[in-house]
Amino acid sequence: MNKILITLLMFSFSGIAYCQNYEPIPARQEAVIDTFYRNYVIVDNYRWLEDVNSLETREWMNSQDKMSAKYLTKAVNKTNSERSIDKYSTVTYDNPTIMGDYYFTYAYYSDRSTSGMGDFVSSIGGGGYTVPALFYRNYLEANYELLVDPNYISTKDLITLTGYWVSKDSKYLAYQYSRNGSDWAELKVINLETAQHIADHLVDLRFSNIAWKDDGFYYSTYPRSDQFGKAVGQQVFYHKLGADQSEDQLVFKRRNPTISFGFKTTSDERFFIIEEDNDEHGIYNIFYIDFESEQKSLKPLLMNIDYRIGIHDSHDGKLIATTSYQANNGYIFEIDPENPYEWREIVPEYDEALLTKIAPFKNRIIAVYQTDKYPALIVFDYEGKILYTLELPIASSIGKLSGNWDEDELLFSFTSYTIPPVVYKFNIRSFYKELLKQTSVTFDWDKIIYDEIECLSDDSVSIPMVVVHKKGMELDGTNPTILKAYGGFGIVSKPSFNPGIVCFVMNGGVFVFAKIRGGGDKGFEWAEAGKGDNKQTSIDDFIAVAEFLIDENYTNPDKLAATGASNGGLVVAAAAIQRPDLFKAVVPVVAPLDMIRFEEFTVGQYHRDEYGTVYDSIGFTNLYSYSPYHNIKDDTNYPSMLIITSENDDRVPPFHSYKFAASLQHNGSQQNPVLLKIEDDAGHYGASTRKSNVKELSDIFGFIMYELMKKK
Repeated sequence: MNKILITLLMFSFSGIAYCQNYEPIPARQEAVIDTFYRNYVIVDNYRWLEDVNSLETREWMNSQDKMSAKYLTKAVNKTNSERSIDKYSTVTYDNPTIMGDYYFTYAYYSDRSTSGMGDFVSSIGGGGYTVPALFYRNYLEANYELLVDPNYISTKDLITLTGYWVSKDSKYLAYQYSRNGSDWAELKVINLETAQHIADHLVDLRFSNIAWKDDGFYYSTYPRSDQFGKAVGQQVFYHKLGADQSEDQLVFKRRNPTISFGFKTTSDERFFIIEEDNDEHGIYNIFYIDFESEQKSLKPLLMNIDYRIGIHDSHDGKLIATTSYQANNGYIFEIDPENPYEWREIVPEYDEALLTKIAPFKNRIIAVYQTDKYPALIVFDYEGKILYTLELPIASSIGKLSGNWDEDELLFSFTSYTIPPVVYKFNIRSFYKELLKQTSVTFDWDKIIYDEIECLSDDSVSIPMVVVHKKGMELDGTNPTILKAYGGFGIVSKPSFNPGIVCFVMNGGVFVFAKIRGGGDKGFEWAEAGKGDNKQTSIDDFIAVAEFLIDENYTNPDKLAATGASNGGLVVAAAAIQRPDLFKAVVPVVAPLDMIRFEEFTVGQYHRDEYGTVYDSIGFTNLYSYSPYHNIKDDTNYPSMLIITSENDDRVPPFHSYKFAASLQHNGSQQNPVLLKIEDDAGHYGASTRKSNVKELSDIFGFIMYELMKKK
């Protein structure tokens, strides 16, 4: 890896004492009373903030933004976080995806008049106010050409590209984009031979991929609703190129509006697959069309099963799938559509390695496994024989596996918290690999080390964590430390490059990521242990890791911060409310925080399997017991908080954060600052442009660094 060393003026964690003005902005209280199961009377004093478009709410939001901006500006200036993160985020690498006859990549760029980018693509550095554009080339040594520039799609809205798919004959590319961070998407089509758009323009797509079939594709929509209305009534359509969207063929829908489904076509376009999830009843159904059969109609494959199966592709008329059914770490198997309940195991479960992804090719299966220490890429044949194994560095993750089904070339990358993607070209027959392009950085990454350690939870279960810090650091109990986690939906937490972490570590901080239960880091059983009525277990694990870091002299409560996003934001907020004595600063990002009402908006009803439901007495009691908004105590001074949300987040509505901030600021015992930062023109994934992304990271890490430097 090419290293470019520069000198930065950075503010160390020196414990300097200085004052900072903070005056909470009280929100009007108006009691709304809900009664659950006769015995539970809940008073919601800030229900009115759910009306995000009212004048009163907008005025309160604006005042919160002004207060947080003033405080954060001082924190960022004191810590020099923005300048440092801006430098560290300027990294370059080429990270293409193979689709058909072309190589594609997203990249920022500075000069909009430049159509060719030579052999230089900056996937993080580049233009400040632009969002990533889509570039393409027809062989690896060619210059990239600009294909889709989202900066020109609208002069009013901030446009972000959210996905692209190439037709089997490589003639067309369909791409999706969203406006101002919304989950609602639109779609357009480009003729790749001419690089010109055709007339097709689809709207109202949501959580939809594209599955090409012949001269058209499948996609899904939801009926339009209010901004934060429930996402119900998903439908799958088939669109033929050149047709108006009103003419599209309805393929699949259900009368039960809370059912959701995913779909795909196999690489040879022989099969169309729909995987249906009935979250309310815990039932999973799979349907398929075999386009080589006499009756090309949708037929059931597996019905009323209570476990998940992922179908990835087909091979010789059979479907290649994975599951964790009766196998904690997952295995690979084959389904014959004619005898769908008689499976042929291809690769068995491994006791010490978790199967995280696969990519079936014509004569090979590429699989990625996660062991206790490192990820591994393994090549199998279709009899399950191991042909090649590649072990990658500790605490890294393997990026997207990219290659055409009937060819031997595979592109993959690995990355970690302080290492940007390093991309390789790999031949799946000869097993020859070569670095695609050197990755350049603006810091000495070799000065940072990673440790994998474990601690015991309250119920004596070992919780793994990754610890990142500079070489030679003395862990003497005074180290500024950030503890982060996710812990939900069975998601395996994968390290990715974050220049904010680089800034924090290079300034003498310790970054810790805890793989708590609820996530999928140790398999199916690990996820189930922190799900539904067991969600408190995720919070308990997070608290146990915090206690361990203090007890083992990594840090102390005045030097420990916590952060997490989405479900991770829920975990850290709940941990801070339950154990405020452990943390100095807490940053929950786009988090569900009012767990009594989470299922009443957007996609909340699809997450009942993860959190439970208030429509069940046990589920209600459990949700109420850990809901951060409902467990704030008037006699407690909670840690300093920076609560971050996005005004267009139609996944976790921003008023979760509004209500939580208002309640904390009203708390008479609250002396530590509580800030609410609202991202404009952004959705669940936050900032889109390079400049706004740097600003968001500098606010988060600047706030944490500033709070951890304070003396009592």
